[in-house]
Amino acid sequence: MSMPRSLKALKGRGAVTNVQGRYELDVRETFDDGWLREEEEPRVWRTQVTEETAKSILSRNQSPDIPFGVSLNPYRGCEHGCIYCFARPTHSYLGLSPGLDFESKLFAKMNAPDLLRGELSKPGYTVEPIALGVNTDAYQPVERELKLTRRVLEVLQECRHPVGLITKSALIERDIDILAPMAEKRLAAASITLTTLDPKIARTLEPRAAAPERRLRAIRTLTEAGIPVGVSVAPIIPFVTEPEIEKIIEAAFDAGAVQASYVVLRLPWEVNPLFQQWLEAHFPDRAQRVMNRVREIHGGKDYDASFATRMSGQGLWADLIRQRVEKAIQRCGMAGRGSRFRQLDCTRFRPPLVVPQMGAKAKQAEAAGQLSLF
Repeated sequence: MSMPRSLKALKGRGAVTNVQGRYELDVRETFDDGWLREEEEPRVWRTQVTEETAKSILSRNQSPDIPFGVSLNPYRGCEHGCIYCFARPTHSYLGLSPGLDFESKLFAKMNAPDLLRGELSKPGYTVEPIALGVNTDAYQPVERELKLTRRVLEVLQECRHPVGLITKSALIERDIDILAPMAEKRLAAASITLTTLDPKIARTLEPRAAAPERRLRAIRTLTEAGIPVGVSVAPIIPFVTEPEIEKIIEAAFDAGAVQASYVVLRLPWEVNPLFQQWLEAHFPDRAQRVMNRVREIHGGKDYDASFATRMSGQGLWADLIRQRVEKAIQRCGMAGRGSRFRQLDCTRFRPPLVVPQMGAKAKQAEAAGQLSLF
């Protein structure tokens, strides 16, 4: 029996369908009336990038289970197409689908560097490490051309502002010339997400991200440049990536990683149906078994958003995963979650010398040679 057309995987894409966002008023369902032929070519979802002018650039949170309070994301949407991405539901706010739209209809915040300069120039600005590329990967493919992440890093380097980066792209190697001098002053640290060592699983789970071996090489390259690197084993998916926990941590350690952390699979909002569709498309033999274990980890539900348990889960299986991770970290002599981020130096900061988007009076003063007071 062939798989329904709606559940056929698309080459180079993570989501199987373009599931509707939760704010849509009209409900649409795919119905096969017999006129479509199975041999017809599936629709090609080409990547579209929309340049936008953002109103703000720094996001702040007070979540007790997140090791940073400020983050910056140059892009909305992510071409990597990771099916488990917790940021997928944010596309619903744009009237777009968290499914295929999220990984094919991207938005680039072209004024991100200028907005950052404006934030850092405020007299009351309080310095704390900025996490770069948390919601969506700051080094996704479009970054090669637009270089927004690099321009943001140039501002942070100029201001001696601490930054922590998390990515699953080898493109981070391009910016070693900025990150290495910053790391020498304890102003930069990086974390590479390594979900699996199996390239076949990675191609469907994270279709346009760097291959596992390439990420390990990036860890090695960054480490050799003097940049402290951690590995994020996230998410841990029962019976899919979970059997590899120890091997992933050991491989990252051998490549030079000095810190490790993990997150169990999270299925908020539209990520839930998208992930289950992905399971049916790629792992139909174990789909029900995986979801049964996910529910066990989240207290009988597909997902529990409680701060105390959403990242690590609860119950016997969650405890076993935690113990396996902790023991693997101990065997390798690595540090635990968030340690490198907390060690970044916040005392070297200096405000930017040039602030964009100045008012008329400020522009006149600058033209007359008057220096900024801040």
